[in-house]
Amino acid sequence: MTQIADSAVVDQKAELDTGVIIGPYAIVGPHVRIGGGTTVGTHAVLDGHTEIGRDCRIFSHAVVGSEPQDLKFAGCVSYLKVGDRTTIREFATMNPATSEGESTVVGSDCLLMAYSHVAHNCRLGDHVIMANSVNLAGHVDVDDYAIVGGVTPVHQFVRIGRHAMIGGGSRIPKDVAPYTLVSGNPAEAFGLNLVGLTRRGFDPEAIEALKKAYRIIFRGKQTIEEALNRVRVEVPSTEEVQHLVTFMQDSERGVTR
Repeated sequence: MTQIADSAVVDQKAELDTGVIIGPYAIVGPHVRIGGGTTVGTHAVLDGHTEIGRDCRIFSHAVVGSEPQDLKFAGCVSYLKVGDRTTIREFATMNPATSEGESTVVGSDCLLMAYSHVAHNCRLGDHVIMANSVNLAGHVDVDDYAIVGGVTPVHQFVRIGRHAMIGGGSRIPKDVAPYTLVSGNPAEAFGLNLVGLTRRGFDPEAIEALKKAYRIIFRGKQTIEEALNRVRVEVPSTEEVQHLVTFMQDSERGVTR
């Protein structure tokens, strides 16, 4: 059964599924859709053309779906879409896209800690963790199971690969390759995220192949193109290695090494 606190302000046009709980003084705008079992905390604000999945937890004072902080935004209809079971902690902010019909997308089973920010046109995969005060600029892509440490700014158009882990207090102006550990200001790669890969059940053979690829790409003195050609010849062509090579090939901002 849906529960709405007496002091909450929920527009009559908003769509609330069964079991939604809206806390005291929360505000829900007319174009918001909230999936079943989601809870919205005290003083939280949900606005814009925002879709929230099932069983999400939105904590007090979070602002989800307000206008993008982009001077190019001209009041068009754009979207923010959040998957299922995602947690949005206190004072976190999330903006819709900046152009007509486009979307900012956050996947399922994510954790966005207090004061984190997801700007316009960002795309987050599933199981992403953003620690306190992580700030994503516009058009940032964060792939599945990536973890970003606290107080880390990420430059616009940067890509963070799957299963990557970024240490707290880093500055990220370039892409972060999948499966890697990155930290510092300026950021540097310090190896593979071996603990994360092991915990998530990666085969030992896949991990060994990634180790060989990492040594060639990140510790050698060749150009990226030369290193990738070596990987294609010398390293077993596992799915993980192929993904790493493709990520490096497609980088437009350069990759943190």
